Amino acid sequence: MPVYNVPLLSIDPKETRRYAGLQKASFDESRIEAACQEARLLAQPKGIWECYGYDDSSQTVLAAEPFIIEGKKIGQHLAGADKVVLLAATVGEGIEEAVTRHFSEGDYAYSVLLDAAATTAVEQIADGMEKAIYRQTAGQGYTMRWRFSPGYGDWSMTQQPQLLRLSGGADIGIQLTESLMLFPRKSVTAIIGLVKETKACAPHHSPNGCAACDQLDCPSRKK
Repeated sequence: MPVYNVPLLSIDPKETRRYAGLQKASFDESRIEAACQEARLLAQPKGIWECYGYDDSSQTVLAAEPFIIEGKKIGQHLAGADKVVLLAATVGEGIEEAVTRHFSEGDYAYSVLLDAAATTAVEQIADGMEKAIYRQTAGQGYTMRWRFSPGYGDWSMTQQPQLLRLSGGADIGIQLTESLMLFPRKSVTAIIGLVKETKACAPHHSPNGCAACDQLDCPSRKK
């Protein structure tokens, strides 16, 4: 399983502002920058992925123990794929411990900013992994669907255990709680469909990112 250990050189303050729910609010930019810098220094970025064959007619990941993907939207999103990449990424526990410490010290606003910077950081790691996967697969004649995670659309969180296992997430320290949440909390799992370019020429209208999520009142939703 390929492991991704590229350091974070910066964390996007604009995305941090969005994840903090401050898109339209007036806020001290130096505090956002400080949170991004602290998160960058505390982060222990790691990623891992594995590629599998995929039967889109039955929505089955062709692993040694087949994994049936349940959900109409995720099935539509992966239509035409004959391979999929299952990935996991984390920035470790250090940032979460710092968030808790700042909150306990009464610096509530900064703890929210640091938490948002950590979310931005793990998304940036996943973005970097997508680029690395693209470089590997484009030469094989594949194009990629954007990554889709449990909880998006109608893809149930109950499928998180199989996704974590097949992506190799445990090898980089990611675990699941009893409520199927990832730990460390600033971690992500996702699936990416690989489609031969000849198939990819057909129109594809799968919703992207926030557009695929039914949580319309999310403060971090992109407009």
